[in-house]
Amino acid sequence: MNRLGSESQNFDLIDLISERHVLLRNLNSQLWNDSHELYISNSEWFIMARIYKKQPTISYVTKQAGISRQATHKFIKNLESKGLVEISKAQHNNKDKCIRLTKLGEECFEKREVIKATLEAKIIKTIGVEQATQLKKILQSDWGL
Repeated sequence: MNRLGSESQNFDLIDLISERHVLLRNLNSQLWNDSHELYISNSEWFIMARIYKKQPTISYVTKQAGISRQATHKFIKNLESKGLVEISKAQHNNKDKCIRLTKLGEECFEKREVIKATLEAKIIKTIGVEQATQLKKILQSDWGL
């Protein structure tokens, strides 16, 4: 069943990519939230992905995430209150702060990666290995934009 519905027949390429992205992100979040008590928003996952196995500055995360400084700080404070990240002073600059995942944060991130891998396997099973490989190549290629 195509979860995009019949109206997707009228979508252009940009809208189709966007709709699939939203569908996958929401499904991924739903699968996490259905099996774990700790709610983590899509934006919080996005930030966690930027800091996994790293200790970047908050300003670096803000630039990478492409969201406002205020929104980044809000999400980071939420993550900190859930025990998923720790904030410390940057060694090279007293004004800047670094962020890293806690042990709990890393465990949650890694569990979510398993959910994503399961979704990817389901997609590959549905569309086929060749199509999935081609889709990855297309998405990774330089689109000249």
